[in-house]
Amino acid sequence: MNPSFYTSKARLIGITNRSVSGAIPDIGSYESALERDFMELARFDSGIDSVVPQPLTITYSDSFGIERPYTPDGLVYYREDLRIPPLLYEIKYRADLKGQRKQLFPKLRKARSVACRRGWSFKVLTEVEIRTPFLANAKFLWGYKDWKVEEPMAEHVLTILDDLGMADPSLLMAALFSHKRDQAKVLPVIWYLIANGRIVCDLDAPLTMRTLIRVKGDL
Repeated sequence: MNPSFYTSKARLIGITNRSVSGAIPDIGSYESALERDFMELARFDSGIDSVVPQPLTITYSDSFGIERPYTPDGLVYYREDLRIPPLLYEIKYRADLKGQRKQLFPKLRKARSVACRRGWSFKVLTEVEIRTPFLANAKFLWGYKDWKVEEPMAEHVLTILDDLGMADPSLLMAALFSHKRDQAKVLPVIWYLIANGRIVCDLDAPLTMRTLIRVKGDL
């Protein structure tokens, strides 16, 4: 089952510095390329139930003691069975985080306090946490998530892979078909099964034809 996403905005998305405004279907709007990439991750992550962009506005005292409003970038809810507390998050480029440390510290500290009181966690996410091999894999595999695959063919691929125990896509293709043309036709089926979690592998490393893959659980 695909994760369900909804939005509930405490502030409107607008044009800002470094802005690349737009929306990820079924998730919500973004106002920077880094936020867009995070939403790509969230859309693909089966452990995430929903994402709420700009979920609430809080007040904090700046370095001059002036009360100011602050709206964190989003709130992530995880699948209930995972028993992970919701994550309130702020997304910043590392350069901005370093250059604006003095201005950002009071509001980030207040956000952490508010999250703690509500039983949430709080985290500042940068390109280091977001722009990973997992992101590249997510973007690639998303195009295969709804690929039209006949279930008998999917089951056949899973059966052969289960017999092999563990293989890479190249070896699995060769085990399935001897002709190169047929091997090329079955490759999208393999990506489809990985995208939907029926074949598992280490998605924190770059996905290649040499990536070790196996069937998830028993057939």
